[in-house]
Amino acid sequence: MVKLLLLLVLASWACRQWTGQWPWVHWQRMTGPTPVERARRLLGVEAGAGRGAIIEAHKKLITRVHPDRGGDAALVHEANDARDLLLARLGTETGAKTDQ
Repeated sequence: MVKLLLLLVLASWACRQWTGQWPWVHWQRMTGPTPVERARRLLGVEAGAGRGAIIEAHKKLITRVHPDRGGDAALVHEANDARDLLLARLGTETGAKTDQ
């Protein structure tokens, strides 16, 4: 049992040395939602949403979380980042639909 524990500690340390991150960080990245999925979930848009739908969802979210309405500035930054990520993703996809 002690040998197994020692081996796990050594393997974790080796992963940290080679990749710069602990193994559980890699595990979270593999099992957690991608940034695009988090952005879609935050804005409440589906995978096939076009430019107009993303912008409209962003405007609705901003009206709810803006600091002038009692919201938090961090949420505004997160909403802006989500919008920018999804719009940039639309520009890189071939044949992306845009509804304006």
